[in-house]
Parts: sequence; structure tokens; C-alpha cells
Amino acid sequence: MNKRISLEILPLNFRHEKEFLMNSEFNTWFKLSKLEDTDINYILNRNPLCTESRLKKIRAISIFIFELKINPSQAYLLLHCGIASIKALSTIDAHIIEKRIGRLKRSLNIKNDETPSIIILKDWIKKAKNIMAR
Repeated sequence: MNKRISLEILPLNFRHEKEFLMNSEFNTWFKLSKLEDTDINYILNRNPLCTESRLKKIRAISIFIFELKINPSQAYLLLHCGIASIKALSTIDAHIIEKRIGRLKRSLNIKNDETPSIIILKDWIKKAKNIMAR
């Protein structure tokens, strides 16, 4: 399994969910993007250390990865900036996302230059609008 579809890169705070998902039928980003609420309830019944909120975050991340064709760190960034769905992304302005990313980087004291450009953000929004139009 390559890094693009591997769940190995999930952060430490998802450790219980990652362990369960990697050993289940929901072991790829594609399968996670198709996760239903009934599947989440099934997972919660099978593993009480998993939480509903973290599983829903993982589902949102996987939808971003699969639908927008972005990498997991970019999907995490969108989620941490308060954008939790394709619909939410399709209705927001790229400059607002840019401001939120800047605020997040300042609050976490991050000094890297891996911030998506405004052009990339606009491309993600355009893809989200196309998905919503389907």
C-alpha cells in the first residue's frame, strides 16, 4: 500500500481509530470516504476506545483526499481551519481560508512555507463547487 492511500500517516491522536481501521475492511482512504453513520456505530460497538467525533474527522479527511485529490496534510489543514465538508469548502472564499491558515500557523508557532497558495485554494474551491453541482 503506498503512502497516498495508507492510513499509517494518521496523527497520534487517532491511534485507537487507526489501529482498528487498519485491521478492518475500512483500511484505505477510499473506503473511509464511503463510511456511513451505521459503519461508525458498528466501529464504536466493536472498539470502545474509538470515538465518534474522531471517526467523523477521519471520514472528512478521507473525503477531502479522495474527492479533491489532495494529500492528507492538506486535508488536515482544511479540517483544522474549520472546513469539515466539501459543501463548506464550496461556499467559502479562498482569502478567508488563507487568513485562517495564517492564524492557525501563528497560534501554533509554525514557521514552514508549506502553506497552500491562494491559487491552490481557489482550485480546491472550484473542485468542491463542481462536486456539489453533480
